Amino acid sequence: MALHHHHVGNRVLIVDDESSLRTVLSALLRKEGFDITAVGSAQEALDVLQNSQNSAQAEPFDVLIADLRMPEMDGMQLLQKTAQQYPDLPVIILTAHGTVDTAVQALKEGAFDFLTKPYEREEIALVLRKAIAQRSKSLGKTSSSHTSQQQLLIGSSSQMQAVQDMIKRAANTLATVLIMGEPGTGKELVAQALHKGSSRCDKPFICMNCAAIPAQLLEYELFGYPAGVPAAASAGKPGRFELAQGGTLLLDEVGHLPVNVQAKLLRVLQDSQFESTNNMQPAPIDVRLIASTNQNLQHAIMQKKFREDFYYRLNVVPIQLPPLRDRPQDIPELVQHFTKKYSARFGKQIDSFTPQAMHLLQAHDWPGNVREVENVIERTLLFADTNCIAVDDLPPEIVAQIQLDNPAETAEAKSGAFIPMKSIVRKKTAQIERVLIETALQETGGNVTHAAQKLKISRKGLQLKMKELGLRDSTSRNSFSI
Repeated sequence: MALHHHHVGNRVLIVDDESSLRTVLSALLRKEGFDITAVGSAQEALDVLQNSQNSAQAEPFDVLIADLRMPEMDGMQLLQKTAQQYPDLPVIILTAHGTVDTAVQALKEGAFDFLTKPYEREEIALVLRKAIAQRSKSLGKTSSSHTSQQQLLIGSSSQMQAVQDMIKRAANTLATVLIMGEPGTGKELVAQALHKGSSRCDKPFICMNCAAIPAQLLEYELFGYPAGVPAAASAGKPGRFELAQGGTLLLDEVGHLPVNVQAKLLRVLQDSQFESTNNMQPAPIDVRLIASTNQNLQHAIMQKKFREDFYYRLNVVPIQLPPLRDRPQDIPELVQHFTKKYSARFGKQIDSFTPQAMHLLQAHDWPGNVREVENVIERTLLFADTNCIAVDDLPPEIVAQIQLDNPAETAEAKSGAFIPMKSIVRKKTAQIERVLIETALQETGGNVTHAAQKLKISRKGLQLKMKELGLRDSTSRNSFSI
């Protein structure tokens, strides 16, 4: 089963009502190696996106390029719809000369970038590659629909309650927050929740992924592009600080900022003003800064890759997001949430998981954290044809997860020693059999005869299996325990 919806490649959807411009732009980008689909209206674009979402064969799109001025539904309305339905799809807006104000509004609405016509081939290819790099980190964009995304901070475990409590206490302050956690734990969602819970909630929430922007352009992206900078989408393009005025700026993957940019940012934060690269006049800053990282910044400080004074300026309120393997009790809640979401999206009526399937989901160690749970549920529901998900419906990596119970073998595996395939299959089979038998016994109150009937094997066969797996043979209703 392919990792269908998390493929990241070079599929670009172009929307422009002028067929000549569509043709020219398509030809230009195909020469640059992009896979292009071009349509003439915003509604057609929504239909194409919906089809690629629902088809098991079609790959999803990586970037959407939309003309701002189109009849019926314009680029801005299309942007608002895609921001809600496809929050991880970067949108690049094409504007005519002299509509920079509208383009800036598009950035505030969640567009990844804008390009002013006429545009250079190198310029548009660079912006596209930046957008694809951002999507490859599954960043998601600035979105005005914070509420639905905020709900993804799901979990009633004590660890997540502590995170929620910290968000409540820190939200309506100006204190800089440093959010730390592995990829996929929901760092951007915490930042959005902080913004949503502040008095700035109706002002812009601007996100900059420091890892997705070439190092030489980071300073311009923060403080604005001066005239004459090669590859700027337009001279005088505002930086993220200007866009975020009055609101919140998230520096995602802050560990990727070059040391010289860290130094300039530190001065800006200390002086509460900055010199915009556009007009060179010192401008006061009214921006709440949040940073996030999946790196160990203290380790980076020791390696001289991160400034210690900048670290302490950011780390006023630290929020550490726990990995999912440390809070397995939250997995059923997450599974339920994403099942509801994708069941509705795919037009299916899937509402439950068998106990065996849920057991396997809870046993998985989820290296990709919440993002991986969403991906697995999305793929599972895409291919499912019943309303209850069973073990056979789960992706192979969930079913084939090996749990080495024998300490000697675990040590052997960790040391990189080869584990024979037969041994792996035997262990996995035993693990699945154990789950099936335990569930059947639990459902029949420990009655071996009824459990055997449920499992469609003989009573004798079940007793042999139980002996082999070290499960107690008892027909007493109360003596069997999981």
